[in-house]
Amino acid sequence: MTSSSLFLLFLLIFCSGASNPADEEQPSSTGHRQKSIPPKPNPTPVTTTPPVTTTPPVTTLPASTTPAPPQTDEYLGPLKCLREKFTRASCGLVFCPPWQRCIDGVCSCKPPNLCPREGVKTVCVRNHKRYLSYCQAMAMSCRSNQPLFSHFGEICGENIKKEEHNNPELKSRGAASAFTVDYSQIRGGQEQLPRRCVRVRCQGFESSLAECEIYNKVDIGDGAVAAANCSDSKPEDCGFTCANDKCVSLKQTCDGVDDCGDRSDEMCCKQCRNGAFRCNTGVCMHADAVGDNQLDCLDGEDESSKQLNSFALRTAKRPEEPSDYVSRKNETVTSRRLLESKLSCGIPNMDLVDDTEEQARGQRSRKKRVVGGLPARPTQIQWQVALQEYNKIDCGGAYVGGCWVITAAHCVRPNPAAFKVKFSLWKKYSPQGTTDIVPVEQIIIHPHYNPATYQNDIALVKLEKYPFQDFCVEENPGIRAVCVPWSTELFQPNYNCSISGWGRTKAGRSSDVLLWANVTLIQGCESSYKHRIKPGMMCAGDPEGDVDSCQGDSGGPLVCQDQLGVSYLWGIVSWGERCGQPGFPGVYTQVAYYFEWIRSYTGWPAVTRFNS
Repeated sequence: MTSSSLFLLFLLIFCSGASNPADEEQPSSTGHRQKSIPPKPNPTPVTTTPPVTTTPPVTTLPASTTPAPPQTDEYLGPLKCLREKFTRASCGLVFCPPWQRCIDGVCSCKPPNLCPREGVKTVCVRNHKRYLSYCQAMAMSCRSNQPLFSHFGEICGENIKKEEHNNPELKSRGAASAFTVDYSQIRGGQEQLPRRCVRVRCQGFESSLAECEIYNKVDIGDGAVAAANCSDSKPEDCGFTCANDKCVSLKQTCDGVDDCGDRSDEMCCKQCRNGAFRCNTGVCMHADAVGDNQLDCLDGEDESSKQLNSFALRTAKRPEEPSDYVSRKNETVTSRRLLESKLSCGIPNMDLVDDTEEQARGQRSRKKRVVGGLPARPTQIQWQVALQEYNKIDCGGAYVGGCWVITAAHCVRPNPAAFKVKFSLWKKYSPQGTTDIVPVEQIIIHPHYNPATYQNDIALVKLEKYPFQDFCVEENPGIRAVCVPWSTELFQPNYNCSISGWGRTKAGRSSDVLLWANVTLIQGCESSYKHRIKPGMMCAGDPEGDVDSCQGDSGGPLVCQDQLGVSYLWGIVSWGERCGQPGFPGVYTQVAYYFEWIRSYTGWPAVTRFNS
């Protein structure tokens, strides 16, 4: 098939109701780090209206041996990002679908049995087998790298007519462009061609038309139907080379439409064209992604009320929702929500978060600092813990669910018997009614922690289970887990976050009550600390130096909240110089940098909200 030939999408599969019939046709101050100062070391959617266009799948071709540097304009960039060749599978920038999970920054296929089974619709696949959900079918398709999904329905059998529209060159090359042609040109005198057809909307990554969004049948008349020019050899003037080696025009980048088929043309954008929406991670989404009940931006900004009130007013009216046909998008959203419902991290118990009264200490028994900060309320910061070594509290930590606490490596020693973890503690040495004291079973210090430079300053504290029980912390209204982030791109520089702890204040004394404060994420602090900033470190503070963590806050949490109100453990108080002085921000261990190491011990459920 040459570049000038037409691939006409008659959509006869759907017009006949054979391969994908409608369902009815089928029955400020935080307690601060132990501010030990480390010595200097030696040494898309195709959005035509109505949505009828689909872009055939594109497989990855070998990259050129001498790739030319990508062209950029005021929309595309920066070059550092473009060189990474990010795609829709790059889960450091975008979400994986529910049939995949993020491993080492790449969306990887999940076993089908990990898909939710309740509240989802059954589907048929091409070999006439039945799966419990669209998620399960797509998980199998992902693992086999072959199109599998056929249609939604309870009955799967030989009565389903199978019509293939496969072309090897089309699959390998993809579409160079999508457009429409008058149906009258196609029908001519062929009266057997149908007058009514469904409308289809594809995003560019689907491996078959069955995976596209299907809308109700309409009377075509002499209207337009979708067509595509097949891509052939690489054009001489290539504006943008996709990660799969396909070429698109520079004007097709950063417009919210997946012209590459792997979304690489939308992943590294300084701003967006044609009314598309830019996520903070630099990914451009089509305007229809805003307020569609599906999270597309990592921090949830496309579904935040702020964006719904401002951006949505400037966008065109969306196509109607499917009615006769089950929405694949809605099934994907449902699967994701069911997976997320099993997790509860990052959301405090709001019944207690505003409590101002210190509760009288109960009779519960285990046998049955921030510089410039403000006093927290007794049960406000529900994931904050105090790490007690024998009878002394010099460090904090963060509860991340299950039997796990994250703290700084310099706070602990491989001697679990010497430590206890205090939950829901407000006054440093005076337990309250919600306080629980839990013994430690194991301490896991990062294997490459360097006490001379504080590199890899992170440790996991495994709590001891109750005798003959499978839990470590009793159900407690004053205790909630904070989420562990999987992507270092989730929160960008200048984002406002909070720190907390019992460390030193400006008066030079440790605080008796838990303090908290807001700080700003700082992009690079080499100007302050030079070569002492290592991979896995980050800085946060106040430009004027009025807010900072300090001695006694070590191991405590730096927490950032996304646009939907979910809190993530973004950093761990590690080290720094001159508490609360301008030009010397606090240095924190960046938790997302260590996600794979963390989950290798904790497993999936305890650490993340969107990768279960």
